[in-house]
Amino acid sequence: MTEIQPFTVEASKAEIDDLRNRLSGTRWPDSETPDDWSQGVPIAYAKEFCEYWAKEYDWSERCDLLNSFAQFITRIDGLDIHFIHVPSPVATARPIVLTHGWPGSVVEFLKVIGPLTDPVPHGGDAADAFHVVCPSLPGYGYSGKPAETGYGVGKIAAMWDQLMLAVGYDGYFAQGGDWGAAVTTAIGMQTLGHCKGIHQNMPSAGPTKDARENPTDEDKIALERSQAYQDWDSGYSKQQSTRPQTLGYGLADSPAGQAMWILEKFWRWTDCQGHPEISSVADMDRADEIDSHAGLGQFLIRRHKPEDRRVERLRNARPLRVHRHPDEFLGQLRRRLGLLRSRAADHAHQRQPNQPTCPSHLHLPTPYLAKRQIALLK
Repeated sequence: MTEIQPFTVEASKAEIDDLRNRLSGTRWPDSETPDDWSQGVPIAYAKEFCEYWAKEYDWSERCDLLNSFAQFITRIDGLDIHFIHVPSPVATARPIVLTHGWPGSVVEFLKVIGPLTDPVPHGGDAADAFHVVCPSLPGYGYSGKPAETGYGVGKIAAMWDQLMLAVGYDGYFAQGGDWGAAVTTAIGMQTLGHCKGIHQNMPSAGPTKDARENPTDEDKIALERSQAYQDWDSGYSKQQSTRPQTLGYGLADSPAGQAMWILEKFWRWTDCQGHPEISSVADMDRADEIDSHAGLGQFLIRRHKPEDRRVERLRNARPLRVHRHPDEFLGQLRRRLGLLRSRAADHAHQRQPNQPTCPSHLHLPTPYLAKRQIALLK
C-alpha cells in the first residue's frame, strides 16, 4: 500500500531573508525602448513589483493559507508527489483531480476548493459536490524533481491514476488547464478504467487539411493568431523545451529574473487589460502566485513535448467538456474548424449519462467552442 504522509508548508527566516537580500541587490537591465510591454516587463513595473515582494508581502499569511488545506506527500514511481486533498462533507460527492499548468501551481485552485467541496454555502447545488485532489506536477512546488527524462503527460497521467487509487478513490473525474489540460486529456485517452470523465479549460488541436486548404473567415483568424504566437510569444517555450538547464542558471539565482519570466505571462495570457495585478482571477495577489511558483520551489523542469493529442483519439476516451474564458489569450487560435462530427452540437448543451456537471464557478463557455470543441461521446 502506498504510504501517504501529512505535509506542512514552511518557509524559514533564513530563506526569506535570502530572498529579500537578492531582491534588494538586483542588478537591473537598461530600460526598454518603447513605452509599453512589447519588449517584456517594463523596468518601472518590475522594480515596483520586486519592492513590494521584498518589503510588504506577508509570507506567514501565505503559509497559513496554504496550510489551511490538508496537504500530503506520497511516493509514486520513485518520485515524491505533493498534493492537496479536501474531502467533501456531501455524501454523494464525486472525486476529482485538478491539474495545474505552467507557470502554475496548486495555488491556482485554492479559491475553488471550497465551492467544489461544499457548493451549497457558495450558492451552488449539493449534487455538484466533489472530493478534491490537487497534485503538484513533477518538478513543481513541493513535488520531487525528476532526476531523469521521460516525465511527459502520459507518464504523469498514469501517476495521477495511481495517486487517486492510493487516496482511496477507485473512480474519479479529472480537470486541467495548460499542461494540466494535456495531462487531463491523457488521463481520458489512457482509459485505465477509473476515470469517469474529464473537463478542461484549454482545448488545443491543430487545423484540419480542409481548414488549411479552404479556410473560412474564422479559420483565417485562427491561422493568423497561430502565426502571431509563433512570431511573438513562443520563444519561452522553445528555450524551456530545448535548453532548460542553461536558462535555469539565471532564473534560479535571480528571484527578480524568475519573477519577470513568470509575470510577463500573466500579462500576456490573462484578461488583465494590460495590468496583471487586476487580472480576471479575482483579487489574486500576483506575488502570491510568483512566490508559489518561484520563491517556494523551482518551477523550471525539463519539459517534454506532449504526446499526440489529436481530437480523433478522444473518440475512444472518456466524456469530455471544454470551457474557456471569453478573453483568454489564444482563444482565437483554438477556434480551429473541422474537429468534430455533426453530432458534437447534439452534445453541446445537454448533460450526458454519467457525465460530470460543470458548475458555473469554473469557466464560462463560449457558443463557438460549445459547438466546435465539446468532445464526443462514443
